[in-house]
Amino acid sequence: MIEKEFDVSFIADLALREKQIQQNYRPIIAVHKWFARRPGTLFRGLLLSEFAKGPLRDAYYRSNTLSGKRVADPFMGGGTPLIEANRIGCDVVGYDINPMAYWIVSQEILHLDLHTYSEAAEALREALEGSVGTLYRTKCTVCGNEEARVKYFLWVKTIPCCSCSEPIDLFPNYVLSANVRHPRFVFVCPCCGFLTEADDRASPGACARCGATLTAKGPAERNRCLCPRCNTENRFPRADDRPPEHRLFAIEYHCAECGGRRRGRLFKMPDAMDLAKATEAGVRLAGMDVRFVPDDEIPSGDETNRLHRWGYRFYREMFNPRQLLGLELSARLISGVAEERIRHALATNLSDLLRYQNMLCRYDHVTLKSLDIFSVHGFPIGLVQCESNFLGIMDTGKGACVGSGGWKNVTEKFTKAKQYCEAPFEILHSSGRKRVVRIEGERIGNGASLSEKNAPRSVELHCADAATAELPQGSLDAVFTDPPYFGNVQYAELMDFCYVWLRRLVGESSDVFAGKTTRNSRELTGNENMGRGIEHFASGLSSVFQKMAAALKKGAPFAFTYHHNLLEAYFPIAMAMLDAGLVCSASIPCPAEMGASIHISGTGSSIVDTVFVCRSTGVVSRKLLASTPEDIAGLMIQDVESLREGKMKPSPGDLRCIAYGHLIRLAVWNLRKGWVFSRSPTQKLSSVACWLKTFGGWPEVERALRPLQSVEETPPFAARVSDNHLKGVEYNDEVTF
Repeated sequence: MIEKEFDVSFIADLALREKQIQQNYRPIIAVHKWFARRPGTLFRGLLLSEFAKGPLRDAYYRSNTLSGKRVADPFMGGGTPLIEANRIGCDVVGYDINPMAYWIVSQEILHLDLHTYSEAAEALREALEGSVGTLYRTKCTVCGNEEARVKYFLWVKTIPCCSCSEPIDLFPNYVLSANVRHPRFVFVCPCCGFLTEADDRASPGACARCGATLTAKGPAERNRCLCPRCNTENRFPRADDRPPEHRLFAIEYHCAECGGRRRGRLFKMPDAMDLAKATEAGVRLAGMDVRFVPDDEIPSGDETNRLHRWGYRFYREMFNPRQLLGLELSARLISGVAEERIRHALATNLSDLLRYQNMLCRYDHVTLKSLDIFSVHGFPIGLVQCESNFLGIMDTGKGACVGSGGWKNVTEKFTKAKQYCEAPFEILHSSGRKRVVRIEGERIGNGASLSEKNAPRSVELHCADAATAELPQGSLDAVFTDPPYFGNVQYAELMDFCYVWLRRLVGESSDVFAGKTTRNSRELTGNENMGRGIEHFASGLSSVFQKMAAALKKGAPFAFTYHHNLLEAYFPIAMAMLDAGLVCSASIPCPAEMGASIHISGTGSSIVDTVFVCRSTGVVSRKLLASTPEDIAGLMIQDVESLREGKMKPSPGDLRCIAYGHLIRLAVWNLRKGWVFSRSPTQKLSSVACWLKTFGGWPEVERALRPLQSVEETPPFAARVSDNHLKGVEYNDEVTF
């Protein structure tokens, strides 16, 4: 069982490594973007801890066939728990209210003839090369090659001056490239726009063309910018206007003729031909009767209102003409593919391509690559935007893509994802070396393989609210899930960006795309715009927990991950567990995010999830039943030691979330016998809050922890706590529930 067999340090080490570059450990995530995917290594560890025989470290790298086990995920999102369960032979049942989640998981798990797919993908790209390929060519300024491939077009937002009406470039700074991936800094001249290289960011010198003084600081700051002509102060954004215009000011390109003989990247100021090609794309698009470019309006929302403030009213306004032309032509070609599975795979590729083919992508001047629209789990409006090569560039010598965000990039990653499904692997780190371990006998897919004729695995996916699920009592062996974290990510508002395109392309063949939006009043995220507060979240979560708990076999695990910066956001999960008649038998910490992620770095947020393990009946170690904040501090010492053995250094935010896990587990344990199901959500949440306040909550745990902890000490904590806490959690002294 998980409570006894889960190995925190072992899985923490793997999870941390996986989150650094998740596509290397779980290539399947490249099928399509989804948000905040938890590590596959974590859920593999949980599943094997519960069902496999022997120590987890042994079971992890061997083939496992858990035929006959039925596992459900009521919030499948990107599908990680289901995919890990399916991989080891379990029958799986998944629910998600968001049609994009349903579509993504079904495409991840659907068997695909890779040879046929690869031929179709290459035919699509060749056709696009013939129709729009010239729009992504430029003349190399080094060798004169006119067939150099553009990697990125860089655009700056412009607004007309409110006084003289002349366009103003909204440059936040004039540094195009840092001296990290390129030997020198590259500056944009504020006077003539020429690109000049320099060694010193603070004192870059003069423009190589006009002699003007170069500077890093741009004119646009704090939503204000002075007009360079009349010196009038202009404010932006202007919500009453149309979306802002953009001016092409720089190009990064790849030249097969001279690129390999020159250090660093190739940049240029666009010439007349480059500007003419951008104009040509607009003329061609205007002359087309578009069939697949959506005309949907952008609804109001917590995230989409940011778009409205910049004047964006329709989804199509988030793309430039060249991008719209390529997307329309792609959709036409895809719609003509006869075989449904291949057509749907390519449609999924187009949907994923959208996140790089839009005018909200930003250019990272340090890493020199495009940042996709969802890099911060929102709709960030930058002032400098990056347009990627639509086709993608292949370096035939290296056999790898150059740059990111094109068709070739997407289909290459999709192919690797599907290859992984047929032959999954794990990464073994030993003695400073990394080795790929093929797990023979495991696979990801629906139906039976040739070796499973007598034991086909079942895959049931439902685009529906799990609270409405019809599952027979005692029909599930486990529930593993990663539920929404109150108010963190507005999944529907973000996924509508892809949905409106995918609906145009495949909607007629699927009931899943019947609605105009993925938004649903029953979606379990906090959302001010839709009036969904914490009571709504708690009630919805409770309904799902009750439904799943009723379908579980007696004593079977209901395990889920959760973290939030606020303790109040944990109250709903305590209410849901208590309403469902579940007892939390363990709260296990495990890293589940990457600290360097753009949406986490510098925010003080935790990267540690608590895995809450719940059962209707079972046992719990008496040592886990802390009765004072000091006892919780002692349990946290053990948690931190385990995480550090797994090469993680918990931050103050991580410590806070680890404490929250223990506090909520204990609240459920102490409130379970007197819990009144019939009370209102407000009253039940208040009961949880009152118990925690009486116990002392995080402030008292933090106070108890402070004398014990020394973040810099090695080994930390251990020498400063009583022997009683150094023995670990043992199950030789158990309490039955």
